[in-house]
Amino acid sequence: MKKTTIIAIFSLLSATMLRAQTDVNSQFTIHNSQFTEDSTQLSTFNSQLSTKLDSLIREAKLLETSQLGLMVWNLTADSALYAYNHRQRMRPASTMKLLTAITALDLYGGNHPFTTEIRYEGRLSGRTFTGNIVCVGGMDPAFNSGDMHYVVDRIREIGIDTIFGRIVADKSMKDTLTLGQGWCWDDDNPCLSALLIDRKDRFADRLTKELRDVGVVFMDEGRWTKEDSSPITHHPSPNSHHPSPNLQPSTFNLQHSFDQILSRMMKQSDNLYAEAVFYHAALATSRPATQKNARAAVRQLIQKLGYEASQYTVADGSGLSLYNYLSPELLTAFLRYAWRNERIFLHLEPSLPVAGVDGTLKDRMKKSAAYGNVRAKTGTVTGISSLAGYATAPNGHRLAFAIINQGVLKGKEGRDFQDAVCTLLCNP
Repeated sequence: MKKTTIIAIFSLLSATMLRAQTDVNSQFTIHNSQFTEDSTQLSTFNSQLSTKLDSLIREAKLLETSQLGLMVWNLTADSALYAYNHRQRMRPASTMKLLTAITALDLYGGNHPFTTEIRYEGRLSGRTFTGNIVCVGGMDPAFNSGDMHYVVDRIREIGIDTIFGRIVADKSMKDTLTLGQGWCWDDDNPCLSALLIDRKDRFADRLTKELRDVGVVFMDEGRWTKEDSSPITHHPSPNSHHPSPNLQPSTFNLQHSFDQILSRMMKQSDNLYAEAVFYHAALATSRPATQKNARAAVRQLIQKLGYEASQYTVADGSGLSLYNYLSPELLTAFLRYAWRNERIFLHLEPSLPVAGVDGTLKDRMKKSAAYGNVRAKTGTVTGISSLAGYATAPNGHRLAFAIINQGVLKGKEGRDFQDAVCTLLCNP
């Protein structure tokens, strides 16, 4: 190859490389200018929103006689957007359910079922069953009359018309406490039993009655005392499981999905459902399902997020307790953690009430920019009104926020203030 040819090829390669480098530099310059422009727009949005929130707080007569804690976090930009008394410890009311739900979802994911198990422990001879039918509670708050009818139908399908034995209500899944820590005795509190039917602790009684209604006879009732006049025991069955040798299957289950439980817990702010999730969070840590262990599960996630759990008080899973003390900053941290974890967020977000659309937000923010753009958990107990969740800003950014109004005598005043905050978050 001639020298002139080599020089020509080298010159061509050099020119090509130079153009490529110029294109790369040009692309970098374009992207850099877009980033700068986005940063400027974001800074402007933050500044304008801060000014509006400052004005809202300054002019709110509600705050002359009550306290406010507020935090807003830009999830898209991953930066704090606004904070006001955000580290003050306050009673969260039902926004406590956010900590309960996120903790349980972090431990289980969304595929954890709430199960009630029916066991045959005895022998079937012809149409007579000798032994116990054991109902093992899994603290399924959704178990209802329709589910009970299914149990009766399953028992009848195998041909039983006579029972020499007991209906055993096994409630050993959880501790024996029926109320949460710090609950007011005169409130309409849910019953915390591991085995419920239509929210009541009458499972064995109902099953016996419905079996009798379809013609099943309970024999040898003379051995029951006057105080225990039906063939029922509420004591846990022995740890050893003795399945019926001639009944296959010897057990069957009824289940409700985590999403079913979560939806009612959040959209309707159902306290019983929240406490069931609370107890199940304890089980996920391979510890007995006690209130103490459930509280430990939540505190463990608080520590995981980088906060000192001893600086907060977790008393129950629903927020009914007046012993709960959290901060808007901590609530926002849990919301941020859920946002970053798909296995949590995919189940949490659909469960939250939507402003102006459903749940406890159905009648709020209907005629504002927040309509359909806010998904959040409400909270109300005496003196407290709260709201925490997610909002979509006019620039498309997703925001996490937590608002706690404490010392509020009229709940509507707190709700109106929260609605005004949400409207500002979503207003173009």
